[in-house]
Amino acid sequence: FLIEYLDDTLKVPEDVERVLGIPLIGYIADMEANGVAEADVYVSRQPRSPVSEAFRSLRTNLEFAAVDKPLRIILVTGAEVGDGKTTVATNLAAIFAQAGKRVMLLDCDLRRPSVHRFLGIQNRVGMTDLFRDSLDVEAVTQQWASSSSMSISVIPSGSLPPNPAELLGSQKMERILAEIASRVDVVVIDS
Repeated sequence: FLIEYLDDTLKVPEDVERVLGIPLIGYIADMEANGVAEADVYVSRQPRSPVSEAFRSLRTNLEFAAVDKPLRIILVTGAEVGDGKTTVATNLAAIFAQAGKRVMLLDCDLRRPSVHRFLGIQNRVGMTDLFRDSLDVEAVTQQWASSSSMSISVIPSGSLPPNPAELLGSQKMERILAEIASRVDVVVIDS
């Protein structure tokens, strides 16, 4: 009884609403890789699965959560390494693209970037080059396309900087985000 009493973890979706007092906008179940290579987006590979339907439900809830002022920039973050931030960010970007939206996926995890490995793209240039003004947005943007004729614009992290927190919290980052948001319908940021 004592162990159960001291356990303050959130186990079911209703615990989130009860403890935090905020509504739950989506719930994504664990996804099994089943030996599939890392460079794979689940909603593209399994478009009729319950997980893909959960991502579509999340997309719809995000769209309805901001009816008066549509969400243009979505940040995906988590408390720990391995929480599934990149998985959620890439699949969320793909599900928005499947709905016909122009989507930009940014890898802003400037400590342990993984979007480029997940999508199987190059990471030679990216966000850090935008901060240094050495390249413009178009020069660092890559296209990732699935077999379902869906395309996502991607800006990988680029080289790892010594001061990621200062870069991401800067006014330069605000200008970069404003420029990117003006080019697409939705920006999804993996952090």
